[in-house]
Order: sequence, then C-alpha cells, then structure tokens
Amino acid sequence: MSGGVDSSVSAMLLAKEDYDLSAVYMRNWDTRDESGTDKGCEWEKDWEDVQRVCKKLDIPCELIDLSREYWNRVFEPSLRQWEQGVSPNPDVWCNKEIKFGALLDSLPLKRRENAWFATGHYASKSWSESPNPRPKLLRPVDRNKDQTYFLSAISESGLRKALFPLERLTKPEVRELAKQHEFSTAERPDSVGICFVGEKTRFNQFLSSYIPPNPGPIVNKLTGKVIGEHSGLWNFTIGQNARIPGMPERMFVASKDTSTNTIYLVPGSTHESLFSRVLHVPEFAWIWRDSPPRAIEQPEGSRLSLMHRYRMDHVPCTVSKENNVLAIRCDHQQHAITPGQVAALWDGDWCLGSGVISETS
Repeated sequence: MSGGVDSSVSAMLLAKEDYDLSAVYMRNWDTRDESGTDKGCEWEKDWEDVQRVCKKLDIPCELIDLSREYWNRVFEPSLRQWEQGVSPNPDVWCNKEIKFGALLDSLPLKRRENAWFATGHYASKSWSESPNPRPKLLRPVDRNKDQTYFLSAISESGLRKALFPLERLTKPEVRELAKQHEFSTAERPDSVGICFVGEKTRFNQFLSSYIPPNPGPIVNKLTGKVIGEHSGLWNFTIGQNARIPGMPERMFVASKDTSTNTIYLVPGSTHESLFSRVLHVPEFAWIWRDSPPRAIEQPEGSRLSLMHRYRMDHVPCTVSKENNVLAIRCDHQQHAITPGQVAALWDGDWCLGSGVISETS
C-alpha cells in the first residue's frame, strides 16, 4: 500500500473476499536522507494514511525500509544514465527491482512461497491455456489509467504471484468507492513525476545536487553555429523546447553527442530531425523469457504494437532480431523517441515485455 486511493480501494476489495490479508508499506526514499533536515517527510504522511485505512479495514500492516535497495538498484543506475546524457525511466525499474523484487525477497520464505501479492496498479492478468498455465499481463478496463507500461519489465515469477484488484474499475469508480468507505485517501491527488523527485519543475535542481556540472556547447544542427552553453546533458531531453534567448523561433532538442558533450537543436517542433521510425533495443526482456514471438527470427518479423513512453497511443510496428538486437520498425514516424527510455511491446492487449532503447534511425 502506497498511501494513495488506488491501493486503499484494492485492499478494501480484497478484504471482502476470503483472503488472509496483511498490508505492507515500502519506504523507498526519505527527503531527509538527502537534505539532512526534518523538512519533507513525505513517506511519514503516506504511512499514516496506510495505517488509517488498514485500521478501518481491520487488517494488520507493516513498514519495510527498502531505501538502501532502492538506492543501489534503481536510483544509482539511473543517476549514471542521466550523467551520460540518456533519459532512464526509474518507475519501470522500481516495479521490477523493488515492488516485485526486493519487497518479495524481504518476506519470510514460508510467507513468500504461499502468498499472492496485490497492488493498486491499473492492469489485468489472465492465464494461458497450455497444459502448464503461464501468467499474461493484460491491459485493464480503464485505458486512460493503463499502467501495464510501468509493469512491462517484471519477471514471469513476479507476475505469477500478482493480483490486480482494480482491473475492471475506472479511476472515477475507484474514487467513488473510497468516498463511500470514508477513506482518508479518497480525495488524495494522483502522484506526478518521478517518485523521488516529485514535480518535474524540480528535476534539474534535484539532479544538480548529485551530478557535478559538465558544461558543453549547444549547437544549431542546421548551421553548425554555437548558440549557447549547457551545464550538463541531463538537463535536456530529446524533443524538449530548449528556450534559447535571442532566437527568432523556438528551438528543440534533436540529439545529444556524448563524445563531444554537445546538444544539437533544430527550429520548430515539427522538424524532420525530431522524428524517427526505427528504434533498437539490445537487451529486450520478454516476460516469458523462453517464448518470444517466433516470427521475430524470420525476415518478415512479428506484427506487434509499441509504447515508447507512458500515456501514448499504441503504435503498430514490425519487430525483428538483427545481430541479437531487437529492431522495432514503426508503421509511422514517431516524435522524440528518447534513448534510455523503455520500449514495451504488446500483442493486442497482452504485454509481452520491454527493454531500454539504445538508438533510433
């Protein structure tokens, strides 16, 4: 339970069924760890809300501190990627490494072996019809809140134990249920931004406390002229409006050159340099690791659909394997595909897995 409305309602729905329930709250990050002050104890507020809801539902709850595991397995690797100029997605790795990794590993063996693991994600699950049924990660009823993208990196063993009580509910229905049960979380707003940063406006300021400045040129890609200086590649994202003073029109980030520490801009948000059609994923992790679509080994490839960022429409694509690298060819040009981000693939509503984008063309 996170202290939010989604996990509160998930717990309530399960409490109405014949489960032996207990709740767990993960402490992954404490602002005091970075600031050295008592300012910003967000996790304590979340933990208080979890305890209030659990008391109302009459189920036990506990706090497990996974901040060290989060630092080592999610934050530190992400920090190194930002420093190198790519844009990672820590929330995807939090689900893989922490929620469905370190958290389950932290439970006593007997409890871990016999437990289901429920979350407040908007996702669904079914089982294959083979003699040995295998779990399938599916899109939920509420397509607007579909969070299978964030779950696309979890293992089959983690998915096997997962329950998604909200799979048939929409967000408005969840909030209405929370109000009916008078949960303190009913009106709580959805979290935004990266979990340990919060609002996006704080992002550059946050990273600057961990990564020393590394100034380099900002270049007009069309003219080759230096038009500014940046303090670090991590301060700009592909497709971002760079806001360069004195320019006659808005300039957007087209690419980064890590070897020369250079950021290249182009005029306008529709310039051809901002679009690409093919992306490459060197280490794609299928949820069914031993059963990727057979057609990816064939010249014609496999017809699937892609998301390369959260909250985007699924993109029809052809997927094939080239020199052990997954090549994903979109039917239509895509705007601002960003190396370091996660590319997830679906067969209809079935999420097959994901991997990190290394380059585009």
